[in-house]
Amino acid sequence: MEYVNAIIQGILLGGLYALFGCGLSLMFGVMRIANLAHGDLAVLAAYMISVLVSALAISSYVALLIVLPLAAVVGWLLQRFILDRSLKSGELAPLLVTFGLAIVIQSMLLEIFSANTKSLSAGSLGTASWKIGTQISIPVFTLMVFVVAILVISGLQLFLSRARTGRAMRATADDADTAGLVGIDARAIYAKATAIAVATAALAGTFFAMRSTFEPSSGPTQLIFAFEVVVIGGLGSLWGTLIGGIVLGVTQTVAGQIDPSYSILAGHFMFLLILAFRPQGIISTQAARA
Repeated sequence: MEYVNAIIQGILLGGLYALFGCGLSLMFGVMRIANLAHGDLAVLAAYMISVLVSALAISSYVALLIVLPLAAVVGWLLQRFILDRSLKSGELAPLLVTFGLAIVIQSMLLEIFSANTKSLSAGSLGTASWKIGTQISIPVFTLMVFVVAILVISGLQLFLSRARTGRAMRATADDADTAGLVGIDARAIYAKATAIAVATAALAGTFFAMRSTFEPSSGPTQLIFAFEVVVIGGLGSLWGTLIGGIVLGVTQTVAGQIDPSYSILAGHFMFLLILAFRPQGIISTQAARA
């Protein structure tokens, strides 16, 4: 039963990883950009919520409602004034720009908040759990995050397939030049996609900060997990991101049941196996679009 419990915990942990990965997957799917500042933007949102909670004496959940639209605006501005210019300079330029942005965010957070670790309160949900028998426990907060991940991915998938802007994103992802011939403004589409991606990163960063501690240097670790989830699930596939998150989460928790020191290592090893034997991921982009 201990391993059954570990698998359940891994599946639920996969929801958090999927939230980290879906924004990264969206940006890669639409713009073919690997945003190296993705994890740091998530941590930045956690610090923003921490400041609001302290200044306004509100709960983390209320602060999240304030930060999410702000994060979307940050994403829109980021694309309009920074990434848009780098896209015209080849494939390497966006990587260098987002890498530089990650360093700037980390340095700024370190200067303002120091290296001390922080955490956000999840309220009563943080300690509540459902017991199934004597050995299986389902944390309410982790279950909520998993449900939110499914709702976010479902909403994004519905948006991409049904909404006019979502269809324009898919058309631009397939061929931006051809999409431009029918009146689709690729720059506007890219800005909207980045806004959504940064907002989902903020959501993931908030849940991560409620679940664990964070510090200015926490971003790169979350970026690695997000990147592994996207690669395992399939580049550009939102549902693949959820599957990748579950695979990574289960791998970590089962390995941690054997020995806690194996947890992170086993996740990286699973990533390498997928990369070596199925580089297109569990769900390929072609299958995801079918």
